[in-house]
Amino acid sequence: MSARHPAHRGSIGLEEAEVLGQESWPGGQYVLHLRAPRCAARAEPGSFVHLTCADELPMRRPLSIQRVDAASGSIEILYKVVGHGLARLATARPGTRLSCLGPIGRGFAPDPARPRALLVGGGVGMPPMVFLAGALAARATEGFRPLGLFGSEIPFPFRPRPSTILVPGVPDGTIACHPLLEDQGLPSRLASLAGFPGCFPGYVTDLAAAWLGSLAAPALAEVAIYACGPTPMLRACARVAARFGVPCQVSLEEFMACAVGGCAGCAVEVVTPEGRAMKRVCVDGPVFDAAAVFPPAA
Repeated sequence: MSARHPAHRGSIGLEEAEVLGQESWPGGQYVLHLRAPRCAARAEPGSFVHLTCADELPMRRPLSIQRVDAASGSIEILYKVVGHGLARLATARPGTRLSCLGPIGRGFAPDPARPRALLVGGGVGMPPMVFLAGALAARATEGFRPLGLFGSEIPFPFRPRPSTILVPGVPDGTIACHPLLEDQGLPSRLASLAGFPGCFPGYVTDLAAAWLGSLAAPALAEVAIYACGPTPMLRACARVAARFGVPCQVSLEEFMACAVGGCAGCAVEVVTPEGRAMKRVCVDGPVFDAAAVFPPAA
């Protein structure tokens, strides 16, 4: 949720979402399509839903939104089965109805002064980057030029293919792309240590550093990093951003009970102008300034 919606709790909707379908991918990964018109109308890149997985399971699961279609009232979610709840969600068939709370959270805040947006997604942290890429493409008149970099150590939850879009600065042979960006005419590249064809043979943060290192100072001054993924990856992104002197926003992944700011179970320590403080990932985030969450070592 963006800064223009400061009253988080008053703007979180509750609706009965209908399962439209699911796609199964290797590694226990699923893409879930839901009809949730209230959420689709308000969702922003970085926001998420708190979803029931089955009638008999009262605890909801926080899941990032990958794409929305406000016209049809549908949203798309990528998740990986971890635990009993998501295993039950994976069995949901078209027509199943699930209680959907959302959209929740403060999303990314792109800066038009830094239009070269470097989007870094790892694992199930990829969905917010896909969402953000599409949103920035819709703001092309403001000069935004997103580049998506995605990493995974298990097969990707899509069919990678060689890109037809040239990306100066990426290492030779790194040609595999994310089809959801490629189909929008947006550049992307993939990274993995698993030896997948066309992928950069290393961490996605190393690929980001290689691309940033190819830029001259004027181009680097136009870059901002936006990232979502596991904590070690986000910490590495913060280090890369500090190394190249560019701002970085990170979307944190935390366990949540209520997801509306009541239980404070997802609180993390961040650095504020007033000193260190505990912030709730669900409503104060999930997007934070990387330097506030991962301050440079003294």
